[in-house]
Amino acid sequence: MRRRPSTPALTHRGRGPLCTLAFALLWAVGPAAAQPAAPTSAVASAATPAPATVTPLAGPLDAPTMQALLARIDGRQKNTGDFKAKAYIEQREKNKSDLVYDTVYYRHDQDDKFMILFLEPRTEAGKGYLRIEKNLWMYDPTVGKWERRTERERIGGTDSRRNDFDPDAYATDYTHTYVAQETLGRFTVHHLALAAKPGTDVAFPQLELWIDAATENVLKVQEKALSGRLMRTLYYPKWKRIFSESKQDHVYFPEEIRIFDEVEKGNRTTVLLRDVDLRALPTNIFTKAWLESKSR
Repeated sequence: MRRRPSTPALTHRGRGPLCTLAFALLWAVGPAAAQPAAPTSAVASAATPAPATVTPLAGPLDAPTMQALLARIDGRQKNTGDFKAKAYIEQREKNKSDLVYDTVYYRHDQDDKFMILFLEPRTEAGKGYLRIEKNLWMYDPTVGKWERRTERERIGGTDSRRNDFDPDAYATDYTHTYVAQETLGRFTVHHLALAAKPGTDVAFPQLELWIDAATENVLKVQEKALSGRLMRTLYYPKWKRIFSESKQDHVYFPEEIRIFDEVEKGNRTTVLLRDVDLRALPTNIFTKAWLESKSR
């Protein structure tokens, strides 16, 4: 596996201009993400939410209002058609060289289909994950085998999970409790606590959300184990929306996700989403045969 040099000089050979730009962007956000001592103000103050389209809700929120809020958040991230984007993933681990992955991922939100294909580094090219019929599979082209994975699978060994690339399902998969109206950086936020409903297949059974009252963008998430132990903290400093012809409305997505590992302190992952495309995908794309063909 190729590791990125420990110095900030970018010397990636054989990469196109788009990849070079992506790596430069990763370096640009890296120093800001590398401040775990006070990430709340540093990240939230830099947030650039999509334009507000709602009347801000004043806290506290009752149960029906919370349910409606979460349903809006879930719904505006889903497309009635397909979703394709490039994802650049930078993994930083304490006492190790940084890793950078160039990937492309695909979604069909109507039936929860999902696939992510690794393009670079060359040693990872052709590797991928495919979710079909509520099962997550990982394909390793070096051995030509598929293995079933859980929802907590670390994508490519990074701190990212499948749910980081999918639209959220807060309203359907969780019950919710209002904690407080708070301030996160310069934003007024609704702080909610969520618990997974019995029988739901989720990566983490307990969540805490900080939602911008003005735009209803999620700015911060804490993910916890069933015991209540904090596992990951995520920040969403940049949201964007793009118009969908099939939906006849906008689809929202985070342009940047900063993930902090709360178990292995000092480990963190940055995900950048670029070149979002909402046009229809080939009907055979969400199949094992299609993914296998990419490594031949």
